[in-house]
Amino acid sequence: MLKHGILGLINYHEMTGYEIMEAFRDSLHFFWKAQTSQIYRELQTLEKERWVEKTVVPQQGKPDKNLYSITEEGRRELLKWLGDGELGLSVRMPMLMKVFFMGEQSREDSIGYFAELKRCCQMFLDSLEAVPKYIEAYSAYLDNKEKALYWEMAVEYGRKNMQMCTEWAQDCIQKLEGDRGI
Repeated sequence: MLKHGILGLINYHEMTGYEIMEAFRDSLHFFWKAQTSQIYRELQTLEKERWVEKTVVPQQGKPDKNLYSITEEGRRELLKWLGDGELGLSVRMPMLMKVFFMGEQSREDSIGYFAELKRCCQMFLDSLEAVPKYIEAYSAYLDNKEKALYWEMAVEYGRKNMQMCTEWAQDCIQKLEGDRGI
């Protein structure tokens, strides 16, 4: 999946590894985490697959810069992945696995878990407030501004998902507190 995220970004315009990291930080990290080392390692793999090309740009007084661009083969791979029919719905949810077995710990610990979950979801929601400015900035690279509409849809999914998670955590807290007469 990371390779396709990188291909998708480079498809918009050529980028350095650092610029890819920035783009991840400003957009994709809201639903896909990637470390700098993972991105650079994946870029090497993409280059070996001939899905990206690297151009070395000499710089004065600094190390040379590697600029990556998508190849036709890379674009075909991106389009193949987008159209493969796989919806990408995951059935692995570590959070729900924990909740399922939470009866093994104290009620207070469980309430603390849900309170922390609610706090983290709210922080994530708050962080989404900055996303429209990123969408505006990155849409300058687009040949077709309609492509930014899909970015907005992904953000809206994240917003609704975090709102639901926040409400669900609060409902769980109320159930646990109400069940013991608090």
